[in-house]
Amino acid sequence: MDIKRFSELVGLSPYTLRYYEKIGLIRNVNRDPSGRRLYLDKDTDWMQFIIRLKETGMPLNAIKEYSKLRYQGESTLEARKELLEEHRIYLKAELEKQERHLSALDAKIDFYERELKA
Repeated sequence: MDIKRFSELVGLSPYTLRYYEKIGLIRNVNRDPSGRRLYLDKDTDWMQFIIRLKETGMPLNAIKEYSKLRYQGESTLEARKELLEEHRIYLKAELEKQERHLSALDAKIDFYERELKA
């Protein structure tokens, strides 16, 4: 599929996709005879994983490192696993922090509900 359709599918602008290719997050993108990018299903899966890492707060430099390792092949499985384990620790801490914030908001809402009923 072309870059326009691919960008709509993954929810990123063509500009962002070209940038991700420039910095090495996406590699080996197929091209048609005219040089236009042609994305495959494997590109969709990979881009969705990149988006997931980004949405969970992984810094772009860490995603670039993960991508670099991924393109180096199976010899980097342990290093990739370690990167994801480190991110998991971060993400769990963020979830716990958000749970505390949610509890505080719930308590404040409960307070207002009690006050409004009084």
